[in-house]
Amino acid sequence: MPVSDQKLYLLDYGAGNVRSLLNAVEKLGHRIEYIKTVEDFAKADKIIFPGVGAFGYAMRALNNSGFAEPLKAYIASGRPLMGICVGMQVLFEGSDESPAEPGLGIFEGRVELFDKKLKSVPHMGWNAAQVVHQENVLATAVPEIGEDSRYYFVHSYAVPYTGTGAQRGIVHSATRYVDQAVVSSVWSRNVFATQFHPEKSGPAGLALLRSFIEHDLVRPQSSAGELRMPGDIESALTVRVIACLDVRANDQGDLVVTKGDQYDVRESADKGGDVRNLGKPVDLAKRYYDEGADEIAFLNITSFRNLPFRDTPMLEVLRQASRSIFVPLTIGGGVRDSVDPDGEHVWPAVQVAGEYFRSGADKVSIGSDAVYAAEGYWQRKAEGLEPLDGSTAIEQIAERYGRQAVVISVDPHRVYVNSPEDASGHHVIRTAFPGPNGEQYCWYQCTVKGGREGRDTDVRQLVTACEALGAGEILLNCMDKDGTNSGYDIELISDTKAAVSIPVIASSGAGRPEHFSEAVEKTAVEAVLAAGIFHRREVPIVAVKKHMQEQGISIRSAEDGV
Repeated sequence: MPVSDQKLYLLDYGAGNVRSLLNAVEKLGHRIEYIKTVEDFAKADKIIFPGVGAFGYAMRALNNSGFAEPLKAYIASGRPLMGICVGMQVLFEGSDESPAEPGLGIFEGRVELFDKKLKSVPHMGWNAAQVVHQENVLATAVPEIGEDSRYYFVHSYAVPYTGTGAQRGIVHSATRYVDQAVVSSVWSRNVFATQFHPEKSGPAGLALLRSFIEHDLVRPQSSAGELRMPGDIESALTVRVIACLDVRANDQGDLVVTKGDQYDVRESADKGGDVRNLGKPVDLAKRYYDEGADEIAFLNITSFRNLPFRDTPMLEVLRQASRSIFVPLTIGGGVRDSVDPDGEHVWPAVQVAGEYFRSGADKVSIGSDAVYAAEGYWQRKAEGLEPLDGSTAIEQIAERYGRQAVVISVDPHRVYVNSPEDASGHHVIRTAFPGPNGEQYCWYQCTVKGGREGRDTDVRQLVTACEALGAGEILLNCMDKDGTNSGYDIELISDTKAAVSIPVIASSGAGRPEHFSEAVEKTAVEAVLAAGIFHRREVPIVAVKKHMQEQGISIRSAEDGV
């Protein structure tokens, strides 16, 4: 059947960002329709089944919609299916994430939680997918997975790779995350599925999607043979370089990218006192994608409280950006319970997040409300109550969309003290950079409201509470370093890395390529972020990656990012 005549459908159970997949398919010159009813399964020539979030939520959604059995019947018919992330996991028998919820059982095996002893969880970032067949698969077309390419992974649970038993006939590629080898794609007859996200994996991911859409990927059963063993799967995880865009309305009402010096975004009075305008959000984000940014973060620093939420400009920014940017997008600002100006429409935080995801975001960043949530967590513990009561935005968003979708943005500053006793109840470090009066110790005070209000909560209290509540990543800013170009706060990053087992993004202070490599080498941080130096082209992303590669740090190459 000519590709132009085939009917391509998307199976969406409401779990998160499918807009990026729709945009990726359209970018490749094809059309895709939603499966809306059971009858649509019979109309489909090919189905793409993306998923994010919790295994149990996905299976309950499939069963409640009546789609589980038609999906199994579709697979049995021999028509092609491509699963993505949780869309791959539910093809197995079950998951330790939701032990009481059986999977579809198409493949033998279970999904297991990563071991956290030697690494951060979730597995988040760009890694290789290494084809495990020792011989060529005898098929007219094969999935286009490049051995030297990197693909975007974000998951806490995975199918362990053994290379034996039933895996010999279904596993197509495997991936190593530190000490564990896991299944990164399966291919059996008409079913192909990936643990990673092709729609978020730049040109390499688009090429893989094209191979599914434009070819019939049918793996002959006779192709089962010897596979690479787990010990043969090499570690290839890269350090992410993230471009951050602070977005707000200027005095004329236009949406612009700005940048503060220690959180002050206005020019000096002698320059007019206007909001710094460093470009248009979507245009700048597309430039960073073309230059090889591994992720892009939009931080909304204007409340837009005078608008109904559905009219919030950031939703349109995400819609436009996701049409041409195929790496992960994070949105921060306003992810909280809110009420429209008419006082009638109430938006719970989980619905706010859902609208962002449906508009093209992959992760949401929570700032001030994370501090309030952490304070409530510790208060409940002090009172002998259950600290996890499901009331916080962190818990609710993680429950529905997965912890990998929740980023905690931390805005701390140093408080110097003469001794730990002077900061009773707070985590104090001995610093190599004494305070203004020679103080040898400090603690990091969390702030809210864009850094305007300090709280009686330190960074360690915040990040440990938020990890327990379900957060999947920490975006670690530093008010003292912001806009200084003097390098990241290595002491803060190291101390935070030691406190949590989730990934940490270093932010604030980078001024030259050496600052990025220093943060990675001294703290083992998973990602490094910058804003102003990228906006002003003082240090291009390409220069940062070239330097890091020269220092022996694994990065996603420019060839995968253009």
